[in-house]
Amino acid sequence: MDGYKSVKVLEQDGLLSQAIKGFTPRDAQQQMADAIEKTIAQNGQLIVEAGTGTGKTFGYLVPIFLSQKKTIISTGTKNLQDQLFFNDIPVIKKILSSALNVVLLKGRANYLCIQRLKRNQEDGRFVSRQLVSELVTISEWSSTTQTGDIAELDSIPEDSSIWPYATSTVDNCLNQDCAFYKDCFVVKARQQALTADIVVVNHHLFFADMALQEEGFGELLPGADVVVFDEAHHLPEIAAHFFSTALTSRQLLELARDSEAEALESAGDMKQIVEESAHLHRMALAMRTALGSDLRSLPWPDRLTPQLDAAILDIKDALKSFEVVLKEAGIRSKGLESCWKRSGELIERFDMVTKTAPENTVHWFETHTQSFAIHLTPIIVAEYFKKFMQDRKRSWIFTSATLTVKNNFKLFVDTMGLEKAQVLQLKSPFDYQQQALLYAPRGMPDPHAENYTEAVIEAAIPILEATQGKAFLLFTSHRALERAAAYLENRLPFPLLRQGTKPKRQLVDEFKALGNAILLGTSSFWYGVDVRGDALSCVIIDKLPFSSPDDPILQAKIKLLRKQGEDPFMNYQLPNAVLILKQGAGRLIRDVADSGVLMICDPRLVGNRYGEVFIQSLPNMSRTRDIDKVKAFLADKKLATEEVTA
Repeated sequence: MDGYKSVKVLEQDGLLSQAIKGFTPRDAQQQMADAIEKTIAQNGQLIVEAGTGTGKTFGYLVPIFLSQKKTIISTGTKNLQDQLFFNDIPVIKKILSSALNVVLLKGRANYLCIQRLKRNQEDGRFVSRQLVSELVTISEWSSTTQTGDIAELDSIPEDSSIWPYATSTVDNCLNQDCAFYKDCFVVKARQQALTADIVVVNHHLFFADMALQEEGFGELLPGADVVVFDEAHHLPEIAAHFFSTALTSRQLLELARDSEAEALESAGDMKQIVEESAHLHRMALAMRTALGSDLRSLPWPDRLTPQLDAAILDIKDALKSFEVVLKEAGIRSKGLESCWKRSGELIERFDMVTKTAPENTVHWFETHTQSFAIHLTPIIVAEYFKKFMQDRKRSWIFTSATLTVKNNFKLFVDTMGLEKAQVLQLKSPFDYQQQALLYAPRGMPDPHAENYTEAVIEAAIPILEATQGKAFLLFTSHRALERAAAYLENRLPFPLLRQGTKPKRQLVDEFKALGNAILLGTSSFWYGVDVRGDALSCVIIDKLPFSSPDDPILQAKIKLLRKQGEDPFMNYQLPNAVLILKQGAGRLIRDVADSGVLMICDPRLVGNRYGEVFIQSLPNMSRTRDIDKVKAFLADKKLATEEVTA
């Protein structure tokens, strides 16, 4: 296909229309493909906001395949990663008769670790029968799987607490010292990726490899000529995570648990390991107590309480004592030697995260029910990422449906250091004026009022009755979700699904199958969920999604912006909230035949001057504050659907 233009593939009588029944050529898709083709040829940088329905996936896949350059495609979610590899890429390979080798590569936590599975089977200490049963299921599957990808085993949820016992981390992997190294699924997957023409990864894995490359060990990136980030709106948060230094209580407890298990196998006479393991475990729990009983994220205190100061010293002493014992035991087995090295690394990291933070770094901690984490996060990631791009001559493409605020790319450009990038904004081909209605109910209380969530549900019930269910209720906090679920229970005759009761994918599949359900979700349901057709006719959003003012990273950025003479609210907090709202609103219309109501309950949308920024950033849909007009709109759409299906 040398010299064949991408636009030709995507036009009216092009190869794609011949291969896909019902394919509709789109000008925006062709513009995107043409711009990407030029960017690849020039080793340039391009940012594309492609509205829902543009067909951005084919918009970048076609020029990538035609370029025949080694490419990394990075996605924000595993769902899109799988969709690309199993659905979209095979279509393009077929129509272009391409022989390019495409490989799907996930992070190591997605692959079975044979060594850890066998060792934990032998250890046999689990807190519940369920975990024992799940480990047996994993063991049976391990003898048949070819890839070791845990997604194959859909009978065990991805978030099951058994997986850390059957997968590895960078910390506990034995690498070439492992007895099962030749059969390692992670190694096999990476070897395949190194020889591939196109590698499909996710953002977490991309940045993990990028971090390794900074240390001289990266494998994937050095050979890539083109990098495409799909769902690029996730990048700022993920980049900040990977440029951070963190220590978690889980790392301490895993060291204790792994050391004890290795000792039982290779050093049963060294009772000190069991004793030191138990001591470190106790000290980690004591530090969790010293950080307070609340579940929260807070800046690291300038002045430590006596209890926290003592807990820090106790963990340092416990780690140093443990390291001495593990060094002595390290000659017994490669596993114990690995534990000894991990103890030394944890000593250094624990010291780093508990002393004074470097300049322009946010020093903060978070507590969960039985665990904690301490972080050092850079306030600005742009310089890190800009340097990484400048050091490597390749093409960089960033795309998403939500990258602009009032048609301006400034926030994304500034955050990622992309001042040299070309920008392209492509509007959705959907007719939002006809397909969607924005409803802002009257009489809503202040969003901070105690009864606000109940008021949201009361305002939503007439709409839910009119839609006969078929709705997403999206909340800005888990507390509001739980409160709404309790208040909505038994109020309506429609199935009620709630985030947290089942894995996300299972909930979405059930929602689609039921056809009249109401699904309550928080942050993870604001993006990456695609429900087309009549099953979703309404999206209800409780509040404008401003970040919590207590968030320590937000506090640090506000302080920095004020120091630079900028307005933190207008230049950072508001634009970020707009991008999140665009994501949530984007769940409603996913197809040219979809229709429905977007209900935003927050009175600030129409009662504050900045509300207009949100409205101008949303698709241009009809608006109303009159519930009777909402009901009339829904009735008309229902009648039109019935006439079409009659």
